[in-house]
Amino acid sequence: MNLEQQRQQEMQKEYHVLVEQIKPKTRVLRNCILAFLVGGFICLIGQIFLQIYLGQGMGEREAAAATATTMVFLGAFLTGLGIYDVIGKYGGAGSIVPITGFANSIVAPAMEFKREGFVFGVGARLFTIAGPVLVYGFLISALIGIIFYLIR
Repeated sequence: MNLEQQRQQEMQKEYHVLVEQIKPKTRVLRNCILAFLVGGFICLIGQIFLQIYLGQGMGEREAAAATATTMVFLGAFLTGLGIYDVIGKYGGAGSIVPITGFANSIVAPAMEFKREGFVFGVGARLFTIAGPVLVYGFLISALIGIIFYLIR
C-alpha cells in the first residue's frame, strides 16, 4: 500500500469518527412510546365517538360509518388549522396509522397547492400521497379476493 492510499484510509476513518460524533442520536424507544400513545389516543377518541353514536340508538354499522366520517372530518379540520402537523411531529407514526392520518395525507397537499387554483392546484395534488396508497390497496384487495375465490 502506498503512502497516498494510507492517507486516504486515515482520512476516511477520521471522517467516520467525526460523523459518529455529530450525527443526532435517535431515540427509538421514546419515539415508539410516543407513537403508541398518540395513535392510541386518536383511537380512543374514535372509540368515544363510536360509543356516543351507539348510545344515540344507531346500529353498529351506522355508528361505525358515522365514527369514520367524524374522524376523517376531524383529521381534515385539524390539518387545515395546522394542528395535525404538530401532532405528527410529536407522535410520529402514531399520527398516520389511524384514519385521521389518511385525511391528513389528502388535505395537506391540497392545502399546500391551493394558491395554484382549484383545478391545477388542489385537484391535481389532492391524491399525491394518498393516491398510491389507494391504488395498491385496491390491487392487493383484488388479489386477495382472487386467491380466496380460488382456494374456496
